[in-house]
Amino acid sequence: MRRSAQLLMTILAGWTLVWAVPQAGSASSQATMPAASDGKISASAVWQPSQDFLNKAHLACDKGAGPASFTQCFMNQIAAAGAPADAVSFTRMLYQQNDGQVGIMTAFKKYGPVDAAEVFYPLRANDNYGLLLVNGDPKILDVDDLQKLDRAAMEQDPMLQGVKKKFAQADIWPGDRSSSALWPRVQPAPAGGTEFIVSYPLINGCHACQHVGLARFGWDFDASGKFLRTVYIPTPPPPKLTRPTRQPPVSPAPPTTQSAPPQQQGVAGENKIAGQARRRHCTAACQRVSTTNPSQQNGA
Repeated sequence: MRRSAQLLMTILAGWTLVWAVPQAGSASSQATMPAASDGKISASAVWQPSQDFLNKAHLACDKGAGPASFTQCFMNQIAAAGAPADAVSFTRMLYQQNDGQVGIMTAFKKYGPVDAAEVFYPLRANDNYGLLLVNGDPKILDVDDLQKLDRAAMEQDPMLQGVKKKFAQADIWPGDRSSSALWPRVQPAPAGGTEFIVSYPLINGCHACQHVGLARFGWDFDASGKFLRTVYIPTPPPPKLTRPTRQPPVSPAPPTTQSAPPQQQGVAGENKIAGQARRRHCTAACQRVSTTNPSQQNGA
């Protein structure tokens, strides 16, 4: 009886071990899955969601998952929708590093050693696109992490001070990273490093308020890709557009009679004088005839 009980306990323990090993292995694989075979984030993590992906993901997660597990359910829907393994891995890695935000890489540009990635955040209310600097140290940097910007240098800029005199609530905000001018301008930095120049709007008060200017910052990395600092880059104001002065309408000149050339005027004047002389001569002759004595005319 005792041997039978020991044998039964041995069999149960074996089944428990067989069941537990795959479960632990799958959890470990999800936590350590690299974004690419060499550990570098690359274009293999790019995925373009279909137009109905968001609706399907919400249908699957809104009711079945609680608030705590909604994002995990949503990321599972990315894999279920056919996203590449590297795309799913990137989304999970980003989720762990940016305060639990779900992001999908939609574009990638290689610069080396630091690269850039466009990310779509489907669960954000505003600013659904972001720009990340990746593969450096740290591995992921969000250019719209405004706490990393050198705001002290920006506050000393006379141009910004002039803007704030006119717009008291003007401040920098995250940029529109969905535009065609997404990618930053890159230029060499001292000692073989790299500087990424990124623009930010100056907005007077709220997300939907008036845009009153532009600020630029450089993100500086050394030659190995280690992040060093951000540098404020003064931006000259745009040239003032002057409205062209309006000229008064020009009234058309009154029509003028054409006069004959000087030589023709002389000939015409001579002809006119000669005609007047002939008329005077004819009139005098007619008067002499009419005053002659009629009797003399008969006698003749």
